[in-house]
Amino acid sequence: MSGSVTLVCIRGLLREARHWGVFTALLQRRFPEARVITPDIPGNGRLNHLTSPDSIAGMTDALRAQIVSRRNLTLIAISMGGMIAIDWMTRYPDEIKSAALINTSVRRLSPFYHRLRFSAGFRILKMLFHSPAQREADILALTSNQFANDSTQLATWQSWQRQNPVSLRNAARQLLAAAKFTLHTQPQQPVLVVAGKADRLVDYRCSVRLAEILCAAYVQHDAAGHDLPLDEPEWLVEAICRWMDSKRDNPPGLNVLM
Repeated sequence: MSGSVTLVCIRGLLREARHWGVFTALLQRRFPEARVITPDIPGNGRLNHLTSPDSIAGMTDALRAQIVSRRNLTLIAISMGGMIAIDWMTRYPDEIKSAALINTSVRRLSPFYHRLRFSAGFRILKMLFHSPAQREADILALTSNQFANDSTQLATWQSWQRQNPVSLRNAARQLLAAAKFTLHTQPQQPVLVVAGKADRLVDYRCSVRLAEILCAAYVQHDAAGHDLPLDEPEWLVEAICRWMDSKRDNPPGLNVLM
């Protein structure tokens, strides 16, 4: 990989750069000549004092503004971050070389009960009445299969929440943005779609459908949850690496990399 390549890692709803955990360090180790950038969506993390855009396009533009050199970018994005990546690829195609989309769903491509599992929807409604600390426990239990009951991981997330809390107003604006987003234009860049088959928040079939529509490469982990970078960071880095190594030689069409 050329040293001019920049890997932009985009998190999703209510999450911030620190939620990538060890994944970004492993990614940098695997691609030592690349720049790894982890911008925050306004309203989250370092930018929690700002108002979150209520559209995916607004989030895209806010993230673009945080990157000085916007050429030859590879986007690695999870959940709502994947929607941002799709929007970025289609509205600013000259800036994006390729993208890996992790556990992402898009309106109209999959039924609503796949985009948000019924059981997860009830749990999310209950979160509205919980304390911020309890909400972090709820999110961890819902999105991670490996660390759902890990007290150390939970304490870390709760600490980040206290340092950079996401307001309920910003949470609502982010939910609205994700709910409204749909695919208007087909991205022309190479795309890898990654899914955790045991995702308890979003049905993995949303990723299968997205890969079909985008004519993208597809790979899944059978045991990982929605927060795949947390559950299986080493596996995810290697999956992205294998795809980057092989995509130049693969013809267009759905490629399943198991």
